[in-house]
Amino acid sequence: MNGETRMDRQTRRERDRKLIYELEGRPSFAVAFPLGLQHVLAMFTSNLAPILIIAAACSLNGADTVVMVQCAMFVSGLTTFIQLYPLRLGKKTRVGAGLPIVMGTSFAFVPTVSAIGAAHGIGTVLGSCLVGSLTEVFMGLYYKYIRHLFPPLVVGCTLVTIGVNLLGVGVNYFAGGVGSPTYGSIENLSVAFFVFALVVILQRFGKGLVKNSAILIGLVAGYIVAACMGMVDVTPIREAAWFGIPLPMHFKLEFSLPAIISLAALYVTSGLETIGNTSGITIAGFDREATDEETAGAIMADALGSTTAAVFNALPNTAFGQNAGIVAMTGIVNKWCIAMGAFVLLTAGFFPKLGAIFAAIPNCVLGGAIITVFGMILINGMKMISKAGFSERNIMAMGITFAFGLGMATHPEAVAALPSGLRFIFSDSVTATCITAILANLIFPLKDAEDIERAKEAMRG
Repeated sequence: MNGETRMDRQTRRERDRKLIYELEGRPSFAVAFPLGLQHVLAMFTSNLAPILIIAAACSLNGADTVVMVQCAMFVSGLTTFIQLYPLRLGKKTRVGAGLPIVMGTSFAFVPTVSAIGAAHGIGTVLGSCLVGSLTEVFMGLYYKYIRHLFPPLVVGCTLVTIGVNLLGVGVNYFAGGVGSPTYGSIENLSVAFFVFALVVILQRFGKGLVKNSAILIGLVAGYIVAACMGMVDVTPIREAAWFGIPLPMHFKLEFSLPAIISLAALYVTSGLETIGNTSGITIAGFDREATDEETAGAIMADALGSTTAAVFNALPNTAFGQNAGIVAMTGIVNKWCIAMGAFVLLTAGFFPKLGAIFAAIPNCVLGGAIITVFGMILINGMKMISKAGFSERNIMAMGITFAFGLGMATHPEAVAALPSGLRFIFSDSVTATCITAILANLIFPLKDAEDIERAKEAMRG
């Protein structure tokens, strides 16, 4: 009897080891939950940081800020579930990619939304976000008609730019977080390097679940070390309520046409990031380009998540690059594992104290765990560009793209005298890169037969 039990356990472990690298199937809870939890821990601070920034810009009190934080967690979990298990609207329209995509609050909206919030209040922010999200609905519904604007070279360049931006974010977290009085301190760097080294060692020498949960183990170990060093502020944890229901329409929605137009343009950027991250996941996890249906579904879920977020007192959602990086780093693509993380997010939305525990993770701990993950997005973009090839035409298009996308956008003072529309384009490097790449590909159309064939192969994955 004992022999049969050991055989059953061994069979179950082997089955779980295989399932985590497959899209479908349900690994055991003991395997799936830690793998899902590390996705949540990797994105939790980034998910809440935009909310805290906007709440401060809108001069909200503590109670209103808690409401926004709760709702942000709830909406992120709900939208992640939709990405994993899509909704069907009729025979042709799908909301959700059916891929291991984790959704969270977008940083891309923070500068514009901060200005709108400071001038007009949180009601105008949420109302404008609600109407502006229709831009992404259009992108999702008609993606197959506009997909020619986003060939592998364009998406690859966009992924590279996202990766470069995320590396900067990772370095800032590694050093303790922008604005921290201890930024770059020996304490922050020591903890960050400890977490980084632990993750690398577990990735290199660990086996099975230990290797696959390296990021989670690094975060937990770093959290404990930081707490022992007095770097964890427990006051918000003590003060947070045990239970609270995230309710919609806590704030009265207001609408401003200029704000709506500004945010509509940002939703295009959010859609492009989702396209890039969706492709990054399929390239890393399945060694192929995302299908039209998957990409359109991902954009539609992004739009629905942003609409829902506005109704539920939160900011627009987007596919998170750091989680795409975790997929690339670990190769784990099982939807059930990611669903465990989505469940944690949903649950945290009802238990503010649980959310406060996650939010108290020091920035240096998070930076040490995910700085390498961010680099995977950059590598995925390079892989996609390599599929398109390095012909004379592609090199010219990429040269123009990175010169004006990464170059100009990182020096806003150089374009300060341009008309407001052009200046807006160059205010964000992801937007500038994608728009420049699209224009470069239109100016230099594919003519060489080999280039055309390589582009078709790249699109097919």
